[in-house]
Amino acid sequence: MDARRVFWMFCLLLLAHCTQQQTTPKKRNGKKDSSNNAAIEELKKQVNDIILELNLLKEQQALQTVCLKGTKILGKCFLANPVKKNFHAASDDCIAKGGTLGTPLTGDENDQLYSYVRQSIGPEEHIWLGINDMVTEGQWVDQSGSGVRFKNWETEITLQPDGGRSHNCAILSTTANGKWFDESCRAEKASVCEFNIV
Repeated sequence: MDARRVFWMFCLLLLAHCTQQQTTPKKRNGKKDSSNNAAIEELKKQVNDIILELNLLKEQQALQTVCLKGTKILGKCFLANPVKKNFHAASDDCIAKGGTLGTPLTGDENDQLYSYVRQSIGPEEHIWLGINDMVTEGQWVDQSGSGVRFKNWETEITLQPDGGRSHNCAILSTTANGKWFDESCRAEKASVCEFNIV
């Protein structure tokens, strides 16, 4: 519906401009040329603004489609991918779709993501999280390079993260009630892409 409004607004602007061109008396000096150039530039700017707005609407529609296929959790859409890939391939796949690997920011979001993974991929699966400590051992960062504030490491049995330099990527485990474990980035796991929505 919004895309139609943008289209009709564009048509009206174009019609108004053409009408103005036909009804304006022709002048014999350079003022007409400069005013025409200014009007053309203004019209180009308006067309570019409309194209930008239309592209934003297309992005919003794409996100709504993702939400319909996946699930919406606290201002984000999550879409599960049961195909097992290594961390880098899974991350690249999410980026190609316009998102990133899922990275819960709160306990509630982690619990809902855990439930979604159990329902969509299976009760005994692990998924890649969008965090790693590849650059500096023990300093876990998200995919933008920012430090991770919320953590849900399994600490009662294995005292995660415990893999040292060989385990630099994190997984969410459905068999451990959504707890996190460090893992070799070369291992193949399922994944969930996250898309921020406004």
